[in-house]
Amino acid sequence: MTRLYDITPPIAPGIAVWPGDTPLSREILLDMKAGANITLSTLRATVHLGAHADGPNHYGVDGPAIHDRSLTHYLGPCQVISVGVGRGSRVMPEHVSCEIGAPRVLVSTGTYPDPLDWNDDFAALSPELVDWLAARRVITVGIDTPSVDLFSSKDLPAHRAILRHDMAILEGIVLSEVPDGVYELIALPLPLVGFDASPVRAVLRAADLD
Repeated sequence: MTRLYDITPPIAPGIAVWPGDTPLSREILLDMKAGANITLSTLRATVHLGAHADGPNHYGVDGPAIHDRSLTHYLGPCQVISVGVGRGSRVMPEHVSCEIGAPRVLVSTGTYPDPLDWNDDFAALSPELVDWLAARRVITVGIDTPSVDLFSSKDLPAHRAILRHDMAILEGIVLSEVPDGVYELIALPLPLVGFDASPVRAVLRAADLD
């Protein structure tokens, strides 16, 4: 029997976005409840919405857009690891207490608990951790916060380290109900040509041995 963990926050009105970015809105063009023959609506929002994959052109001038990224980054064996770090701190290699056994790693910090309630003091990744993961052949790194870098960061050292290693980024995932372990990750971005990110429907699939 297979168990699925949906690690995508609901894309609902009021979902927090990065301050200054475009919030979610829905314009209803036609409504069956008002007598139309169909319901039709328009979505407007940042592409960095909820669980999302960053394109390298978001943090590198000549980086590829999200449609150019190989889907292998977002589909396949994945390891969830919990780390004990405080808010506003960076995850270092010494915070990882297990062996890395998958090419995709999702880091659970617990420092951004409510996608509807923005907090600036979420934890982030250190460039040292990115280098450490890259040395273990990790191709994708994700985090349960809005960014792999701290809110106040301007030079974005974690993003730059990820760019240097040509790794992929997943941000905004929800890992609070997911036990540490190895899963199959399914988090495919849309082929948004030229865009710097894409929302994803991120799911972890695990074999239930019971």
